[in-house]
Amino acid sequence: MTENAQSVGKAGDHRFAVVIPTYNHGGRVAAVAREALALGWPVFVVDDGSTDDTAEKLRTVAGLHVIRHAVNRGKGAALISGMRRAAKMADYAIAMDADGQHDPADARRLAAAAAINRRVIVVGQREMADAPWTSRKGRAFSNFWVWISGGPKLADSQSGFRIYPLPETLDLGVVSRRYQFEVEVLARAAWQGIGVVEVPISARYGADLPRISHFHPFVDFLRNFGAFSRLITRRVFTPALWRTGSRRETSSRGQGASYRIL
Repeated sequence: MTENAQSVGKAGDHRFAVVIPTYNHGGRVAAVAREALALGWPVFVVDDGSTDDTAEKLRTVAGLHVIRHAVNRGKGAALISGMRRAAKMADYAIAMDADGQHDPADARRLAAAAAINRRVIVVGQREMADAPWTSRKGRAFSNFWVWISGGPKLADSQSGFRIYPLPETLDLGVVSRRYQFEVEVLARAAWQGIGVVEVPISARYGADLPRISHFHPFVDFLRNFGAFSRLITRRVFTPALWRTGSRRETSSRGQGASYRIL
């Protein structure tokens, strides 16, 4: 697909591009990519060193911008690669997961919030009534530590369906390159005065959508501990950051979608 001005997706005066990181999601990534392309925005799929048939499946989808890492470098690294490419032609990167949990059509709701609240991170707040209890507990745990790290008080700090402003997000200096990227970026955004908006979205769970998880409890616990320890230490020893994370939540409504500004 040629990268030119005509191929850039717009919502008003805002240019959007979709970034989909994937690692061994060969069973679902092609369908997710096709749904994303239907939105009319450029779609960048970052194959993060997959060892299954992901690459072959992506070749069956016309119109994608495909970026491939020779080895697995982590979700954060994949997002950064995609955002760097997207930044050449878009103002915002819409990140969504490749496992089919998200409904790409919800991206329009996120984009509407981004258009109203300029230069913010927009997080899709998932409906998790049907989610495994481990996912619900993990989300609550992450929400608390993001706030302690100086980030905003969020309802879903682990959601991978987001809109990131470019190039601001790339300039935050996020260190984490795996799943921890998604929580560290929220804290660092708050430190820099970048707002966060949450928009309710749907989420697909159940037997018809088996979870494809690359979470390793012991290793990822250590990575989470390291990331939050680093962020909290930085906040404690930087007086200018002491007040971040304490902003009061307000409510707003626009473009048919209810969301919270933090």
